[in-house]
Amino acid sequence: MINIENLKEFAQPYYAKKDIMHNLCHIGRILKSVEKLLEHGEYNVDMEIVTCAAYFHGFIYNSEKDIVEWLKTQEVAEDKISKIINAAWEAQKDKVPVTLEGKVLHDAYMTEGEKTYLVVKSLIIGCSKKQTLEETIKYMEDNVLDKGSCYLPEAQEFYIEQQNYAKEFVHNLRDGLK
Repeated sequence: MINIENLKEFAQPYYAKKDIMHNLCHIGRILKSVEKLLEHGEYNVDMEIVTCAAYFHGFIYNSEKDIVEWLKTQEVAEDKISKIINAAWEAQKDKVPVTLEGKVLHDAYMTEGEKTYLVVKSLIIGCSKKQTLEETIKYMEDNVLDKGSCYLPEAQEFYIEQQNYAKEFVHNLRDGLK
């Protein structure tokens, strides 16, 4: 069993320079979404795989080798390392997860933060990038609204609710700017 404090300590530097919506608090929100999905569904997942993959999903694409090496120092079995790495990749927005752990993590990522989160996240990131409000709205329309999908039935319901709220919000905001 991996020590969670060691896991956080390893992951922290990889999140240190990310925006405030993609720091270690982001991992906490994803894991909270995992818990919510597991409460609503009858899924038997390996939580160690899901937890590790949640921490690694934000830097798997440029540090997979470092992750594998670190997992080896934690005496994680090769087959489990493979499953963790796979779930971290499956968590990416543009991936189609195959494993149950990957589906749970992917869908938790897509439904992170409840109904209002997509709007809040987009506005905060837009501000941090010094975008105008119009640029942020355009980004949301092009990259957030009706983008992505979830694979578990419970997550699909949450995601639709989140998307509908964001679409109405953006529509009302755009109308108010005319």
